[in-house]
Amino acid sequence: AESPLYELEFEIRNSHLRKHATKMECVVANIKDYLRMEMLFAKHKPDVVYHAAAYKHVPLMEVNAYEATLVNVFGTKIVADLSVENNVEKFVVISTDKAVNPTNVMGATKRTAEIYTQALNFRVGNSTHFTTTRFGNVLGSNGSVIPIFRKQIESGGPVTITHQEITRYFMTIPEACNLVLEAGSMGKGGEIFVFDMGESVKIYELAKKMIQLSGLELGKDIEIQVTGLRPGEKLYEELLNNEESTLKTH
Repeated sequence: AESPLYELEFEIRNSHLRKHATKMECVVANIKDYLRMEMLFAKHKPDVVYHAAAYKHVPLMEVNAYEATLVNVFGTKIVADLSVENNVEKFVVISTDKAVNPTNVMGATKRTAEIYTQALNFRVGNSTHFTTTRFGNVLGSNGSVIPIFRKQIESGGPVTITHQEITRYFMTIPEACNLVLEAGSMGKGGEIFVFDMGESVKIYELAKKMIQLSGLELGKDIEIQVTGLRPGEKLYEELLNNEESTLKTH
């Protein structure tokens, strides 16, 4: 994403992190472009790859399945295959709880990426350790529900939710970043790390709480409007496939 990349580079070069700016290189590239990716791997010879490039919005991907598959499946295949060819030490796949028993295109493409990289991990002759991390919604990230609710409240409402009983798991941006780095250092290859995100949260209760914290009264100053589940959307997210077993880690 060109604009967020520009903003990130600007933030690093103009903050207390600027002393590290010389160690950083921002590159605009498309993971679907094999030749471009091949050139970048040859030039930089990375030791570790954190693969976070993906399309993630469920309703959008339901009607753009071709693009979802190109990026989330074949884009992953390109960077994973190149990691093996270039003897990358560790490759961390950033996945999602929507990959569990997927009911939508986005979840299915992410699950396919998980399966492919796990299979690659155990291929004879491969020296790259492939690890997957799976977690729910990240508070304050692009497309997160909280900035959307905040905008709706500021504009006088209504605050829209898709179902009164819908629940989601949440974590903060620092938690997500720390856990991804931790999983990358812990991973021996072939694992799927499922983060402990506590109890799932009712989106309706979250909306009510945000309205209260804004000093408004539900039903008097502002309304909550239920719009109905969107295509491919689950009432609740699962964290494990039925066949998977889990072992606790620190």
